[in-house]
Amino acid sequence: MRDEHVIVVDLGFGDAGKGTIVDWLCRNGERSAVIRFNGGAQAAHNVVTDDGRHHTFAQFGAGSFVPGVPTHLAHTVLVDPFALVGEAAHLASVGVGDVFDRLTVDERALLTTPWHRAANQARELARGTARHGSCGMGIGETARYALAHPDDAPTVGDCRRPQVLRRKLRALAARVGTTDWDGPTAEPTDPKPTPVDVPNVDDVMEVLALFADATRIVDGGHIGGLLDRGPVVFEGAQGVLLDEWAGFHPYTTWSTTTTANALSILAEHGHRSLRLGVLRTYTTRHGAGPLPTEDATLAASLPEPHNGTGLWQGAFRVGHFDAVAHRYALDATGGVDALAVTHLDVVARNAALDAPRLGICDEYRTPSGAAWRPTPPESHDLDRQARLTETLSAVTPVLHDAPSSTDAWLAEVSGRLDTPIAVTSHGPTASAKRGTAAAFRR
Repeated sequence: MRDEHVIVVDLGFGDAGKGTIVDWLCRNGERSAVIRFNGGAQAAHNVVTDDGRHHTFAQFGAGSFVPGVPTHLAHTVLVDPFALVGEAAHLASVGVGDVFDRLTVDERALLTTPWHRAANQARELARGTARHGSCGMGIGETARYALAHPDDAPTVGDCRRPQVLRRKLRALAARVGTTDWDGPTAEPTDPKPTPVDVPNVDDVMEVLALFADATRIVDGGHIGGLLDRGPVVFEGAQGVLLDEWAGFHPYTTWSTTTTANALSILAEHGHRSLRLGVLRTYTTRHGAGPLPTEDATLAASLPEPHNGTGLWQGAFRVGHFDAVAHRYALDATGGVDALAVTHLDVVARNAALDAPRLGICDEYRTPSGAAWRPTPPESHDLDRQARLTETLSAVTPVLHDAPSSTDAWLAEVSGRLDTPIAVTSHGPTASAKRGTAAAFRR
């Protein structure tokens, strides 16, 4: 593992601890860079250092606490310069003041702007009680707008072309709050964005000009040099169960959350990588959508200092370990070489507390009593995924008590998922992690 590229992917609904695993890999494997390969400013990867500093990484790589480790935002990332500035300011406040100096961004990456964010929030409000659990950061609207108006979608490279950027921003601003925003790809039942307050184009142009001056914007060949220079970490965002095509529609993200983007980049440049799937010892979800093993009585014994109820996303929810859902994620992403398991301290603590016991689910039952197991799609078929969501929302999980020792827990989960465990984490810091390269299968 020390001398290999590693793709870090979440095998749940997100929040499994990808950031802390990326931080550990950078500290223990001499990684030359972190490459973000999906998602955008809605990511929230928490890292706590051994000296007590904390940051929630959104766009900068979660290895940024390690001196000298740069971040590259690939062309498949949605880049929000406004959010980047705020994130850099917080990093500076905890002693990491050079992140822009270590940042490169692919010129082809789409820009997320205040108009995308405003349209996102308006659409989610229009859904009323049927909200999808969006983060309200404009990610879905960035992707939606680019599909509807590919020639007018602003990119990072446009920040160096003021005339092109101004034309695109004016077109973008003019479409907010109109049915023209969605273009011909709109679904007839989709709530249309309502008129919202929008910023001034000149003000946005000024901020984006500063972003272009502060950031090294590169072409598609730059990533090849990073890969040639030394082993890198590909840091995924969200979780496989939220994937735009394989997730449980409509409670998904407009992003490919599997390893597909990273594998495509590696293949393009003639490189291979190990794939590391991250899981908690219990299954979580942030916001709306099915969570078959959800158990509200667990929450009191599972404190969550860095995840809470979000204004747009909704509540942070917890459930028993769902081996069925995580097997589905493994199938959807084409498998992984090994697992990283976080929150192992919860296993022993839960066994010692007078609290609801953690369980493991390895089977679903439909209302008729039949066993049922979801299977990933073979094509891009959102209607099929919506039907899958309906079934998933009605199943009953079959639970048994989880082992009370961490060794037994790891052995059972590894066996049920037929995947070795390479990294274990008993706390939020790098010093609370252990790993072995021998666990990887090649």
